[in-house]
Formats: sequence, C-alpha cells, structure tokens
Amino acid sequence: MTKQSMSTDHEKLQHIASKVNDPEIPVLSIADLGILRRVEQLEDGTVQVTITPTYSGCPAMDVITQDLHHAFEDAGYHKVDVKLVLSPAWTTDWMSEDGKRKLSEYGIAPPTGTGHRGPVTLGLSVKCPRCHSLKTRELARFGSTACKALYTCSDCLEPFDYFKVLS
Repeated sequence: MTKQSMSTDHEKLQHIASKVNDPEIPVLSIADLGILRRVEQLEDGTVQVTITPTYSGCPAMDVITQDLHHAFEDAGYHKVDVKLVLSPAWTTDWMSEDGKRKLSEYGIAPPTGTGHRGPVTLGLSVKCPRCHSLKTRELARFGSTACKALYTCSDCLEPFDYFKVLS
C-alpha cells in the first residue's frame, strides 16, 4: 500500500467518524466537540476509533459509540472498536472554532476563556447568543447537561445555556 493510498484511507475513515453528531447538541459533530481523538485501521482490518468524553460518566458516550459503529458499518466496515480514553482529560480547548460558531448559532453561548492551555478568567462576561449583549448573569450552575450552565440576558430577557469552560 502506498503512502498516498494510506493517507486517502485515513482521510476516509476520519470523514466517516467526523460525521457522527453529539446526541445532546446535534449541531455539533464529535470532531467539532473535540472528543474524536484518533481513527485508524489496524492490521487485521479493524477500524479503531478513540474518543474522550467531555467528563467521566457522560451518558452520551454509549450513544456516540453506537452511532460510530453504525456509521462505519453503513460504510462497509464491519470490524469496529471504539476506545474510550479518559487521559488526558477533555478540555474545551479541543473544540473547533467552527464548533463554537455552531453552538452560538444554535442558541448556546460557547465557552469563553481557556482550560488546560491557559488560565480561566473569572468574571468573564458571557455573551448572549441571541442578541449578543454582555449584560448576562448565571441563573444556575448546571443547565440542560452538566457541561452547561443556565444564564439569562438582561437586554432580550431570554434564558440560554452557556457551554462552560472545562479543563
């Protein structure tokens, strides 16, 4: 097998895995979210996909694992192994800029600040994804999932989720 065909095969496998969406935030792929760590085809033909949950115990991992199996089986790959890796721990730094844009368009404020790659600035204003006002406040530390907090906007008066900086 040539290097070019190996590269093409890897790109195809990466593309298949990257099409799987997060079940809790369906506008984000697992690649956008940064939980897709690696895709490779082993010597025995098994496709091995490595994912890292946003937090240990995340209930979406079972659905994502099933969705990955279905995506690869639909593409003709019948030997699929999904590895769940907890270390290094996932951080919002791994989210793509496109993923953050998609979150905002969906009505969820994307994370502000950084996790592992730098300090989280306390007191950062969270921009309302609807009217873009910085006059917002936290209503509850946990929103619709453990990864999000519930905020409200003082200008448009709408509640919204904020995807918290996790590191």
